[in-house]
Amino acid sequence: MSAKELKKNNIIENALKLFSKKGFYNTTIPDIAKAMKMSVGNMYNYFASKEELAKYAIKYSTNILANQLKEINHKQISSKEKIFLFTKQYLENVKNSPEVIEYFLRVYLSNREVFAQGCEGFLCVSEFVTEVMILLDEGAQSGEFREQEFFTAFSMIMGCLGGFAFLSGEKVLDKDLIEYSNSISENIYRALKSDKA
Repeated sequence: MSAKELKKNNIIENALKLFSKKGFYNTTIPDIAKAMKMSVGNMYNYFASKEELAKYAIKYSTNILANQLKEINHKQISSKEKIFLFTKQYLENVKNSPEVIEYFLRVYLSNREVFAQGCEGFLCVSEFVTEVMILLDEGAQSGEFREQEFFTAFSMIMGCLGGFAFLSGEKVLDKDLIEYSNSISENIYRALKSDKA
């Protein structure tokens, strides 16, 4: 990775934290530049606008999840075990890097107008969506999951995980987030499994 790419990633990581904490509209390029100890002018050498930075940030954050799920998808284990590993990894991300998940929930999903140009549909999150498709397809092909509409299954998985990320962010859970891994993955698996499994 080049020095410029490393710097870009560092800017994205700082922007994720600020966007997640303050919201998209309340975060300015000068805020991000200050967090980076950079001049505002230098920031524009990396990103032409705050909107462009926001689009890079959603790709960056979901690609972290995509790469983790890709690793899980390549394992020679049951779909049930893959669901467990993905759930545990997702919850660990929520706990250790909350800005990645918060950004998705509080910025990307809440400010769709910012992403209307260049991030239509699943365009900016396509690598992650592809890995979820692979997980579901392989589970259905093996007979472990029932055949079902992709968006229904995708929303069920991500709605459940996103819901727990939200509850964790609101600090209303009575146990450590990771302690919910087994019960969450069990519920996701039951919702997906075929009658034969």
